[in-house]
Amino acid sequence: MTDRLFLLNPDWHDDQGGPWFCPAGAFIEGVLAFYPALHDQLDITRLDHPRPRPPVIDLVGEAHQSCPILVLDETFDWPDAQTSEATGRRFLQDHAIARYLAARYGVGLPHP
Repeated sequence: MTDRLFLLNPDWHDDQGGPWFCPAGAFIEGVLAFYPALHDQLDITRLDHPRPRPPVIDLVGEAHQSCPILVLDETFDWPDAQTSEATGRRFLQDHAIARYLAARYGVGLPHP
């Protein structure tokens, strides 16, 4: 298995209006645009906004279905990863994903 990245498709509507996009997801999409080789190194899935999100739930449980989420393949130790209580899988969410991608895949870090 490879690291699995889940992102939300843009332009969704909800009870607050829309169209919307996910700010944290846009940040990760920007990293992917800067470093296109990541597309070949990660298993990337884009999901529609409405919950439930079964592909994410299957890996990390219902409590952690917010995106963006990177489910780790467990071949690269990362102490900052969270662990799913439901499945035992380790994962990262939101901006924390970028630091992992830099460490594991050699892409740039976001400037502090």
